[in-house]
Amino acid sequence: MKKTWIEAGLLAGLMAGPAAAVDCRHTDFDGAGFTLCTVQPDQDLRLFLNDAAGRRFGQFSAVEAAVGPLSFAMNAGMYHADYSPVGLYIEEGRQVTPLVTDAGPGNFGLLPNGVFCLGEGFAVIEARQFQREAPACRFATQSGPMLVIDGALHPRFIPDSDSRYVRNGVGILPDGAAVFAISDGAVNFDHFGRLFRDALGVRNALYLDGSISRLHAPGIGRSDFGFAMGPIVAVIAP
Repeated sequence: MKKTWIEAGLLAGLMAGPAAAVDCRHTDFDGAGFTLCTVQPDQDLRLFLNDAAGRRFGQFSAVEAAVGPLSFAMNAGMYHADYSPVGLYIEEGRQVTPLVTDAGPGNFGLLPNGVFCLGEGFAVIEARQFQREAPACRFATQSGPMLVIDGALHPRFIPDSDSRYVRNGVGILPDGAAVFAISDGAVNFDHFGRLFRDALGVRNALYLDGSISRLHAPGIGRSDFGFAMGPIVAVIAP
């Protein structure tokens, strides 16, 4: 798909050099609005689930109370009724829950699903490839489905699907930065996947969740609030 000058300019901005604050901005793609936040590999991106007492953080404000101001945060994967992660979750090199590679119900089980890994850099890796390669991740969260796999959309996406929700996800830009996206309104998987592939040039992207999707981006005056969440991904402000 030919990029518009708006999309080309957006991609150039997203691929700019490291900055002190997380770059968050709004864009339109194929008739829908999205907010994009780009995290550079040298920024302090981490995953959060429990506080020092073992209590679920649940909210962006609780993470800030524990570690200080955040320049970005987003829900970071699916979770059970007790807020424990559905699939693999690693925090500070310690595996909390194991990798799941079997097909199952819901979006998580719509294979292929994948893992967002924070190691020496950022990576989105299909789950069974992750199982084979066993990369070293300081932090990792599993979710599903994959949105883009080696430059191709997930094979089960339907362009005219009426399954539409507010959705959020993460992909890896050609320069190694991680770009997080959340839709302004309801979109289907095909639309959301094409945002990453066609507008952003991402070869691998992972769906994080829908409906409960929320963003904390103080640089643009936004901090969503709602029901408690499971895993949270956040950048500690410099």
